[in-house]
Amino acid sequence: MFADNLVELRKLHKISQEELAEKIGVSRQTLSKYETGESLPDIEKCKSLAEVFGVSMDDLVNYKKSDGMGLVVPPKGKHIFGLVKIGDKGQIVIPAKARKVFDLHPGDNLVVLGDEAQGIAMIKENGLLNLINSVKGEKNNE
Repeated sequence: MFADNLVELRKLHKISQEELAEKIGVSRQTLSKYETGESLPDIEKCKSLAEVFGVSMDDLVNYKKSDGMGLVVPPKGKHIFGLVKIGDKGQIVIPAKARKVFDLHPGDNLVVLGDEAQGIAMIKENGLLNLINSVKGEKNNE
């Protein structure tokens, strides 16, 4: 996983092995060994690699393309939770990992937003209320 993710991210960002090696402070040969799986970076080099590509260390090391519908490692803070099917009455089941990441529980209210060009988004009701209140607070301070 790690070696495949490293190669894909490097190619996606159009960075040569030599350029990436220089950015994280290793030789090109060492980076090549990371990419072939011959060796693994220490935690500090792994952190540097994740920062260069703007991904989490966890995703850099553990992300499986099969989990992300065949897509490369998502940027830090972005997620691919998989496919959901819309039921007869329009219901969907939010994947367990998404519920955990966004602290969603039975009984929580979600606001469904839409943009015909970009798609559908959901936000927790209290998150939207907090956003509205912060905007109101900023306007009152002007």
